[in-house]
Amino acid sequence: MALLESLKIPLGTEMPAFELADPDGTAYRSNELAGEKGLLVVFTCNHCPYAKAVWGRVAALAKHAEGLGIGTVAINPNINPNYPDDAPEQMKERAADLDLTFPYLVDQKQDTARAFKAQCTPDIYLFDGGKRLIYHGRIDDNWQDESAVVREELREALDALGAGRPVLKEQNPSMGCSIKWLD
Repeated sequence: MALLESLKIPLGTEMPAFELADPDGTAYRSNELAGEKGLLVVFTCNHCPYAKAVWGRVAALAKHAEGLGIGTVAINPNINPNYPDDAPEQMKERAADLDLTFPYLVDQKQDTARAFKAQCTPDIYLFDGGKRLIYHGRIDDNWQDESAVVREELREALDALGAGRPVLKEQNPSMGCSIKWLD
């Protein structure tokens, strides 16, 4: 598994529009997923150790974000026969195990991941109510050990957006396994 960091994408970049389905075939449009204040988009999967280590944090942050008027969506771009743990049936199990309160969508053709310039799992984007990128970075400063976290950067960004304050410009990239591109 190749370790990659998220790309540096200019803050203020407009969110690419997308329409994807969950493993049961229910379609979701990006403009319907956002809360009043914005949308948290997390490209992730089931097999990557980095993604697995932070899934619980993503679920908790999504609940926190919902209370702030911010929607959340997870998108799996790793629908690849070489990674059966990431198959839609496994996604349904992960969503149930974590009691997810947000959609976990299938990016079968990987067009959405490409439009966002996603590189790794997890790759995290926070957009404001105007669909402009305000945060693209890591969840916190210790992906391996939640009990050792000192700084919760994504929570800080969510809280700032929820309160109408500017998000810090200094942002550390997310890191994780490379997306398993089909081409």
